[in-house]
Amino acid sequence: MSASAQRVRATSPSSAYRKLEEMVAAQRCVVLDGGVATELQRRGSAAAPDPELWGTWALFRAPQAVLDVHRSYVDAGCNVVSTDTWSILSAPERELRQGPGAGEAAHWMDVARLGIRLARRAVEEGDRADECAVAFAISEEVNSPQRRGTLELLGSVFAEEPPDLILLETLTLVRDPEIFETVELLLETGLPVWLSFRRCRHGVCGVFGQHWGPPEGDLFGRAARRFEEMGVGALLINCLPVDHVPGMISWLRDFTELPLGVYPNLGHLAGSRWRFDEEIDPAAYAELALAWREEGAQIIGGCCGVTAEHIAALARALADTKPGRKRPPLDERLLGDDLGLQPAEPWRDDQDRVVFPLPFPQLMVDEGVFVPTTGSYLVWKTLFDGDIGRDQNCLDVGCGCGILSVQLALNGAARVHAIDIDESAVANTLANGFRNGVADRLTGEAVDLYQWEPTERFDLIAASLYQMPVDPYEEPSGHRPLDYWGRNLLDHFIRLLPRLLTEGGIAYVMQLSILGQGRTAQLLADGGFEAKVVDFSFFPFGPVFLQNKSQIDRVEQLSDAYHLRFADEDVMVAYLLEVTRT
Repeated sequence: MSASAQRVRATSPSSAYRKLEEMVAAQRCVVLDGGVATELQRRGSAAAPDPELWGTWALFRAPQAVLDVHRSYVDAGCNVVSTDTWSILSAPERELRQGPGAGEAAHWMDVARLGIRLARRAVEEGDRADECAVAFAISEEVNSPQRRGTLELLGSVFAEEPPDLILLETLTLVRDPEIFETVELLLETGLPVWLSFRRCRHGVCGVFGQHWGPPEGDLFGRAARRFEEMGVGALLINCLPVDHVPGMISWLRDFTELPLGVYPNLGHLAGSRWRFDEEIDPAAYAELALAWREEGAQIIGGCCGVTAEHIAALARALADTKPGRKRPPLDERLLGDDLGLQPAEPWRDDQDRVVFPLPFPQLMVDEGVFVPTTGSYLVWKTLFDGDIGRDQNCLDVGCGCGILSVQLALNGAARVHAIDIDESAVANTLANGFRNGVADRLTGEAVDLYQWEPTERFDLIAASLYQMPVDPYEEPSGHRPLDYWGRNLLDHFIRLLPRLLTEGGIAYVMQLSILGQGRTAQLLADGGFEAKVVDFSFFPFGPVFLQNKSQIDRVEQLSDAYHLRFADEDVMVAYLLEVTRT
């Protein structure tokens, strides 16, 4: 423990904090303040909010506005006013990123001191020094050695400007040992420590009420018991919608005898600003607070979007109340004749087929075999949607693991012949046919398309071929030849079509936009074919495409090839062509 922490520990709790303890012991409700950052926004402070220093930015640029907000809560009758240091742990990180002279004029430790002084001044100017405590608010996860070091440095601030308590709030995950090490570090200051989590009965809860984490049983409840054993002064929940509060206090009471509290939001974050909930006025908020009090809340206030008017209303409403032990009614599904969770009616498509979960083939991709891409899925989707291939003799060109071959067989194809230059890919396809019960309709052959001499024609052909413009001056690697335009394999396949496709046959061919349309259309016309686009999808630039980005750009400059760009992301369009004889 640092010397500064020892100096703070040597002092007994302040008179203002002892007042809070007396109130809890006498079953009187401790009233917290409301939102600070959102009040600064609502009052129209001239300084622009800094999303990285939510709320705390005003200590750098608008300290008078911060003082005014604190004073409004003191005048409203709160028993605890929290400092505007919500994001103080981010301040030194921001200074480090911006470099000397680029940040704010004041050092972050001086800003922390200012935060305490402004809250203390508001209490003293309101003539409530012995009955309104100052809580130093920290509202960020201590998830790195640097932040732990920042907490240790705050011990020096507390030694000179001690608050009445430390409020570590808006915590989310219960990480062992990190959270308990953080709490122990704060307790070493000797100051009372309150903890507050953004949690409801279903776990971690976002400002919109969304649940972020998996089911975790009573993990949080057991952590509450451990916090009590460590010496934490109170446990609260905050920064969640009001409709997620019911049931939480009574549930926590099963695990701990700590003073329990709640201070939820009104509204939600929209971009970098807060959108206020105008439907819950001060009187309505006070009614909600009475319900939380009946459930056992001993400390009640507000978080983002809650104003001084809301706090004044709940302070009046809670003045003569005692905490109850009311529990919300049991879920009706837990009563009666073992109703349990009723299965939902599965989602179906326009052909009345169940598509949740999607009846995707059971596929294994062997090591070294080409993994299906967005283009492969695009072709598969069309084969699945149209139930294509029934009773037909089919060819899968560049079969890979067999995603298209297997689906054609599942659709009822009389036969599917799978070809690929890679022998292991053909073997993988045949094995996946066995996994899906269609091995009797699959045949396979390792084929170099450039040397292949077809001996039969097919009613339906599916082709999702490798397409990559490559600088011809690079050293060749693997079995794919260097290809300046990225079209060699596709063009050769199109030239083979007259010998592969029956008179009434159809070929489904995937082509990327980085190859261009004109050359494809000309080759098809020369062979007596025409094409129409039956579907398309977006194909992100993966590592291999990014590696060849300069060559792709050259091809696009010299042809009608193209791709899209969104911010820093390059995206191709994958087209699915339905090719038939003219």
